[in-house]
Amino acid sequence: MARRASVSDSGSDSEDSSLSDSELQKAFLRGELKPGLNVVLEERPKRRNDAEGLKQCLSEFRQHLAWVERLDVTLGQVVDPVSQTASNKDAVDPENDFQREMSFYRQAQAAVLEALPRLRKLQVPTRRPDDYFAEMAKSDQQMQKIRQKLKSKQEAMERSEKAKQLRAMRKYGKKVQTEVLQRRQKEKKNMLNAVKKYQKGLSDKLDFLDEEQTSSQGNKKGNANQRTKKGPNAKRRYKNQKFGFGGKKKGSKWNTKESFNDVSSFSSKVAHNKGPGKGGKGGKRGKKALNKRPGKRARQKMKSRAR
Repeated sequence: MARRASVSDSGSDSEDSSLSDSELQKAFLRGELKPGLNVVLEERPKRRNDAEGLKQCLSEFRQHLAWVERLDVTLGQVVDPVSQTASNKDAVDPENDFQREMSFYRQAQAAVLEALPRLRKLQVPTRRPDDYFAEMAKSDQQMQKIRQKLKSKQEAMERSEKAKQLRAMRKYGKKVQTEVLQRRQKEKKNMLNAVKKYQKGLSDKLDFLDEEQTSSQGNKKGNANQRTKKGPNAKRRYKNQKFGFGGKKKGSKWNTKESFNDVSSFSSKVAHNKGPGKGGKGGKRGKKALNKRPGKRARQKMKSRAR
């Protein structure tokens, strides 16, 4: 495979030429190849901890400033309140997340306990003033949009919950209505079967009629109870006082065995129509004459006289 390399000839300028692998190897052995595409990598240096070199570099860029400008604190961990001893950093297992985070937390506590008194001694404020105004990262308009969006989401959730409740109520009402219709159809079917059996002579019981009457009375029971509780109105009370409270009407004047045998109130004169003013035919004609209405001509004459 041909490669492109830069070869330097003695007493001449470097020029590019296409050489084969064997020619490149020979040129590399002669030291005629210049750094370019073909670079010989040296052995990777071994890593070592040059503490002296690091300290020298630190001393070169270190700035001798006051502590209030640096605010650096290097301390160990604070005393554990449970064991009342400072936990050893070597005892902390780095693979245990809880122990590792607790060591960081206690070290930060120790730094705060050390730095706060020094800052107060230097009269450096460590608390935010009460009238401190910190500008928010987001503007009021953006927060208003977010608030409106959250409100719309909440309203949508409430509407969805109400619609879900309405659907559940409709479903329950439909279920109850279906059960009532099914029960009525079943009762009707049973009654028709009982009627057919009675008509065919297979049964001589009329219990289905009693069941029907009890069911109809049960439906009207509520209204009847209401009427009895309220009592009759004034019109009904007047009619009850005038005509009585019902009872037997037909045949109320028929004779009974006791009234037929009782003749104490019998009078022959009354029975045969022979009382005063009622004797014979004349009596009857007199009664009729008294009750007779005057004729048309007589009534006209009476009217004309009255005028």
